[in-house]
Amino acid sequence: MFATPNQVSILSVSKLNRFAKRVLESEIGLVWVTGEVSNFVAASSGHWYFTLKDSQAQVKTAMFRGANQRAGFLPKAGDKVVVKANISLYEPRGDYQLIAQHIEPEGVGQLKLAFEALKAKLQSEGLFEQGRKRPVPASVTRLGLVTSPTGAAVHDILHVLARRNPAIEVIIYPSMVQGEQAAGSIVKQIEVANARNEVDVLIVGRGGGSLEDLWPFNEEAVARAIFASDLPIVSAVGHEVDVTIADFVADARAPTPSAAAETISQDAQVLKRSVEQLRQRMTLAMNQRYRGLAQSVDIVMARLAGLSPANNINKQQTMLNGLQKRLANSHPQTAILRQQTALTDLLANLKRAMKVSMHESEQRAKHAQVYLSKQNPTAMLEEQQVRLKQLKQTMIKQQTNLIEKRSNALAAQANLLQSVSPLATLSRGYSISYHEQKIVRSIEQVSAKDTIVTKLTDGEILSHVIEVKGDDKA
Repeated sequence: MFATPNQVSILSVSKLNRFAKRVLESEIGLVWVTGEVSNFVAASSGHWYFTLKDSQAQVKTAMFRGANQRAGFLPKAGDKVVVKANISLYEPRGDYQLIAQHIEPEGVGQLKLAFEALKAKLQSEGLFEQGRKRPVPASVTRLGLVTSPTGAAVHDILHVLARRNPAIEVIIYPSMVQGEQAAGSIVKQIEVANARNEVDVLIVGRGGGSLEDLWPFNEEAVARAIFASDLPIVSAVGHEVDVTIADFVADARAPTPSAAAETISQDAQVLKRSVEQLRQRMTLAMNQRYRGLAQSVDIVMARLAGLSPANNINKQQTMLNGLQKRLANSHPQTAILRQQTALTDLLANLKRAMKVSMHESEQRAKHAQVYLSKQNPTAMLEEQQVRLKQLKQTMIKQQTNLIEKRSNALAAQANLLQSVSPLATLSRGYSISYHEQKIVRSIEQVSAKDTIVTKLTDGEILSHVIEVKGDDKA
């Protein structure tokens, strides 16, 4: 590397620095260094320049724009960080320095390693299997929240439910969601909710934060409590980009608490359309049933008409009239004149035959009268009338029961609609304000001197806006 005493080589400063740079970059290369940030400068070019130090030494560090855009945070003086960098040397000044490729807060790296290790362990045990996960109920009447009662997650969930379905009852199981005691608190409240068994589904989560803030939801105890829960659990931790172990174990994962509320709540407008569809189906079923019963009555009446003795008499009379007409047509006057003598004899024989025939007809009439008395159609008609009366009573009873059943169902649906009706909300002391016929949901919709209409349960109030003040918490 260096010349022997007999071969003294004199180098210029620039060559020496260039040689030292090559040695540093080739012999040491990529390193991980931890330290405290100081003298941080974000240049207009987009590059970062800072000093990385500890209690005994320091080294200058540069992180160019292409690398620092992936950092995800802006370091500041005093931050403890871990840097992955190449060792180099700035030739013009002869200063050796680090060229950072990656930077992260100190401790985050260890948390990421712990996260991946626990994820692999629980996955190998089957805690993430889709086949064992329970479906979230399609209709929820009671919702349980395992979260901080003062956190943003509660406010977001209640706001979504008030808009979509205020009929859902919310039970909060208050829990710590940050700090060393948070994991145990979350586990306890999940167990309490399962023991009380008073809700349809649980949302376990909190609002956004750093990896350290969300770490209780990466604890093994919380994962196993979610896995052991008999109640379906929806995990809603942090923002959409945040992923925790709880998300993998839960029966369903929502990117935010608001999205979880959207998932488990049915829109009141959807319920209203369902009630209308049920009403239409009930009306159609009642009409079909009525038409069926009416057709049955028509058939019975037609059968009764066919058994009427008046119809039989009319048929026999028609036949007799036909025979009389045929007899008249077959009795020519000319034949009578030619057979006058024979007719006299035949008349005498006819009188005798008629006498005998009349006697026999009287006997047959008597027998027929006896037979007809035994086959009296009046008794049959009365029997059919009794059956018709029974059929009518049965039809009326069935129709009454059906109408009562459908009316009860309609009343139940109407009560449900009433519970989610804006008028019901107004009757409890709330009001709705309109500006230019639009509901005012934010102060950004109105300005000073605007005119607004406030609707109450018993009328409206016309107001002029004097001043618009924002919520200090927003």
